[in-house]
Formats: sequence, structure tokens, C-alpha cells
Amino acid sequence: MNEPDDYSPQDAAPLHHRLTIPADCAGLRLDQALARLFPSHSRSRLQGWLKSGRVSLDGDQPDAKFKVWGGESLEVDAAPPPEAAAEAPQDIPLVVVHEDEEILVIDKPVGLVVHPGSGNWSGTLLNALLHHAPQLAAVPRAGIVHRLDKDTSGLLVVAKTLESQTALVRQLQARTVRRHYLALVHRAVAGPGMVEAPIGRHPTQRTRMAVVQSGRAAVTRYRPRERFARATLVECQLETGRTHQIRVHMAHIGHPLVGDATYGLRRSGSPVLDAFARQALHAFRLGLLHPASGAEMTWESPLAEDFEALLASLREESAA
Repeated sequence: MNEPDDYSPQDAAPLHHRLTIPADCAGLRLDQALARLFPSHSRSRLQGWLKSGRVSLDGDQPDAKFKVWGGESLEVDAAPPPEAAAEAPQDIPLVVVHEDEEILVIDKPVGLVVHPGSGNWSGTLLNALLHHAPQLAAVPRAGIVHRLDKDTSGLLVVAKTLESQTALVRQLQARTVRRHYLALVHRAVAGPGMVEAPIGRHPTQRTRMAVVQSGRAAVTRYRPRERFARATLVECQLETGRTHQIRVHMAHIGHPLVGDATYGLRRSGSPVLDAFARQALHAFRLGLLHPASGAEMTWESPLAEDFEALLASLREESAA
């Protein structure tokens, strides 16, 4: 078998193979020829290469039953799919607020994706957790039981054992995990209130969530903390944990989050508010019962620097 163009002695498993079908494969189906030429790979993997278009023969992509006769130019892309990076440990810095044998509390920075998905198969919190605590590979989703959006900062808890994961999930279902957020929203918020409105996928814009009658029950409590000319800093408490819940609920009652490109205002009339490049949302307090001891535990996290700077600018503006 010819060596691939990018082969080197140190490269025992090259990712790209270019070779000529040898004469002794004449009359075989393409999948049979691949099995003979790549004996170190399983048949299911070879079938996967064929189905995903990663095998070409003389520039075409025939199906598995196509017969070869020798002399054809074969190219195989054996690089692992991006999904393979989803479970790979990566040395990504973490701000650990609390850690013991059962749980891990992280202060997530802005820009860090929590769980791998389309477009973000690596560089996530899950990858970082697997590096920080390799035993999390034995726990589904590396112990992650709730999420924060990529551009939302703040606290989240991770279970380090299966038993703790079950206990935390039950606490979330029972609504006994206390999750408090600070959100800067547009316009003046008159007073404390509650939004109780079901959230589901938007009926026509599938990348968005919306208040829809067919959605799942969702409850958000809120109260003003500080008022500015065109915005209000509110504290929100989640009783449920739906995707984009605070962002959707606050927009639903006419107070979208500052900087929210999905649910917010394109222009607010305030250059300071319009210049903020992400949703102004921070998970500042987290409380729960320790899954092993049952003790009540609470943590708080300072605002991210950009959020703090935004509030400082608004305070200066108000004082002037």
C-alpha cells in the first residue's frame, strides 16, 4: 500500500490517506477494499467514512457497493469528526469557588460555552472540567446539571459523583436550588413582580425561544435594585430553568436585557447602553443543600468587569 503524502515515521496514524488501489483488490466492493487496506479500523468506522463522504475514488464519492478494479486513485479523510473533541479534556482555566468530594462550584466567565454543541465542539466548560477532575468522565455530561448562556457570567454547580448528580437534579426539579441573577434591563421597572409564562421554541424562528402556550412552565421573580435614566438593574430569581428564561421573560413584559442581540432592542437612544456587546446578565448568588451532608450552602460572585464598568458609566451619567 502506498504511503500517504503527509506520512512521517512519527505519525503512526495519519489523518489523510492518498493511495492507488492495488491490483489484488480487483473485483472487490469498495467497502471490502477499504477493509483490506485499513485493517486497523473497524468496519463500522469505514462505513461511517463512506456515508459521510470522506472517501473519494478518482474524485467521485461512490457508495459502498461500487466495485474497484485496481489502479484507481483513493483518498480517505480519517480525521476524527469535530464531535470527537466534545469529550476531550482541555487545560482551560477555571475559577473554582468551592470544591469537595461531591460538588464543584464554578464562577463562569463571559464567552465560555458550558456544553459542547454545533459550532462549539471544544473549548467548553465540559472540556475544562474533564481536565480539572478526570473522574468526571464517569458522570454523565461531566456532572453538569444546569447551564448558563455563553455570554452570561456567574455561578453554576457541578456534581462530582452520580449520587450527587441525582440529588442536585432532584433539587432543581423541586425548585429548592436558589439561583439569583443581576440583569440590566431597558426602561424603568416599576416594582417587584413575577412572570409566570410558559417558554418553548419560537414557532417560526427555531433558534429563538418565546412565550408560547405549548411551552414548559416557567417562573421568574424580579425586583429593582437600582434605577437609571433609561434602564433598571433588577435582581431575578429563577424558580424554573428554561432556556433563555430571564431573557425571554423580561422581554415579554417590555424590559429586554441591555445588549441582548436576540431578544433586545436594536437602538435604545442611549449610546452607553447600545455599546454593550452582550446581554447584561450575571448569576451572582447560588444556594443549595449539600447533596451529602444536607447543609445549606450559599455562594456569591462579583460582577464581570464589563458589567461593572457599564454600571459605573450609568452612575456617572446620572450624577451629571
